[in-house]
Amino acid sequence: MSVRATARVTAVRDGRGGTSLPVLESEGPLAPRRTRSLTPGSARVTVVGAMSGPLGGDRLAIEVRAEPGARLTVDSAAATVALPGPGPGDVPAHYEVRLTAGEEAAIDWLPEQLICAYGSELVMRTTAELAPTARLVLREEQILGRHGETTGTLFSRLTVRRAGRPLLDQQTAHGPGAPGGWDGPAVLGGHRAVGQLLVVDPSFEDRGPGSRLLGPTAVLTRLAGPAVLVTAVAADARALRAVLDRAREELKTGEPA
Repeated sequence: MSVRATARVTAVRDGRGGTSLPVLESEGPLAPRRTRSLTPGSARVTVVGAMSGPLGGDRLAIEVRAEPGARLTVDSAAATVALPGPGPGDVPAHYEVRLTAGEEAAIDWLPEQLICAYGSELVMRTTAELAPTARLVLREEQILGRHGETTGTLFSRLTVRRAGRPLLDQQTAHGPGAPGGWDGPAVLGGHRAVGQLLVVDPSFEDRGPGSRLLGPTAVLTRLAGPAVLVTAVAADARALRAVLDRAREELKTGEPA
């Protein structure tokens, strides 16, 4: 039996200069829990998987909203593993992430990896709506297959709008049923870990990093707006995380990535 569930998180600026969480709702396998934040004035939520999933046929969603002035970090306790459904001919699983940040708000969306197990089929959609002065750090990591197995099928789309205008809209597809060449030398080149780091920061409007290579399998791209996108492939999850973490720290400090 498939599962339909939506988890919701809302962060607001409180009267003491901090961030409170008036909405923290969980359904199905998505269980957001408030955890300790190491950043003054910011709240942190960790999403805990209450059951296996998403399985074929599941439709899961998480809605995260940072009201004006709020600062919120959302991470997860463990990797998300997309699994095949229990029977033949299953429909794909769907997983949707919806992020909204108001004026002067900040969201750091930093979940653990998404692993596409053999036989799975997942359609993932991430959308972000940002006010002109909002800040967003978004990390996505996709691992194509568990150790020693071939990948399932993943269709993924990321759409970001700032001040009501498109900032980024891209779609990728990997695994059986994806357009030919997805694993060729011009795309993954045999790598099984692919990820990206998007940083939207109003301070980049006047002075931001320029587009350049970050190594043999990673690139930083300046977008048409106060934002940069780091895209990388790697042999495994550990190597991918190292590249994205290094880029995130250097972008945070303003040093060359």
